[in-house]
Amino acid sequence: MIDTHVHFWNYDSERDNWITENMAAIRKDFSPENLTSIFTDLSIGGCIAVQASQSEEENQFLLKLAEQNELIKGIVGWVDFLNPNLDERLTYWDSFKKIKGWRHILQAENTDFILNKTLISGIKQLKKYDYTYDLLVYHNQLPHIINMVDQIPDQPFVLDHCGKPDVKSQDFSAWAENIKILAENPNVHCKVSGLLAEADWKNWKEIEIFIAFDIIFENFGPSRIMYGSDWPVMLISRPYHDWFNLVRKYAERFSSSERKLIFEDNAKAFYSLS
Repeated sequence: MIDTHVHFWNYDSERDNWITENMAAIRKDFSPENLTSIFTDLSIGGCIAVQASQSEEENQFLLKLAEQNELIKGIVGWVDFLNPNLDERLTYWDSFKKIKGWRHILQAENTDFILNKTLISGIKQLKKYDYTYDLLVYHNQLPHIINMVDQIPDQPFVLDHCGKPDVKSQDFSAWAENIKILAENPNVHCKVSGLLAEADWKNWKEIEIFIAFDIIFENFGPSRIMYGSDWPVMLISRPYHDWFNLVRKYAERFSSSERKLIFEDNAKAFYSLS
């Protein structure tokens, strides 16, 4: 099995100012060593390390960790898509085969940025290198994401954290409509990850998560969904095992071959893992 969404960092209060005081559980360093026993216990064979800081130094940090830890099977890094020398940077990073794709924290950006012609032109260059692109957005940004991905045919995308629906309020109507439209694009996949951060951290109920899962699975289907944890961010709510067991419980309704797609095969195909 593959966890398609984990982060590692050496905590820096200035750089990591998004980790607020009420997120005390993750205001510290996290390394692959913190996951080793958990993955062994759950028979998870490896992970995709996803950027948490928007700098090319982050790529070097994750590459160094990957050299030291077989746990890391692939990396989703960061590069400046507005850089006029983007192709030169992509050519440089192409020599590091652990880097499988890229991400920008679009949830922090406005509509003008998401639909910026330079950004869209930059993402179009990824196909040349067989790179993927992770979409990190809030539910209310999905209409702009639909617009964006429709302008970039044949590019493999994956929606992080189900597009961050408002699990806490259970107001899913607009999000569900946009998920349906987005999923009509066959190049868009989805990670079942990160929903605990969108719920009432300490008081969420299983049914609240499963209602969101119902919408995701109805639209994307097991062939375009992959398991992810969003560790260590999810620790603001529950231990790793709780999230894994929740997803596994929901997945019991699918066949063994479909469960293999969700927990392993889709990730290996999407991120070109050997």
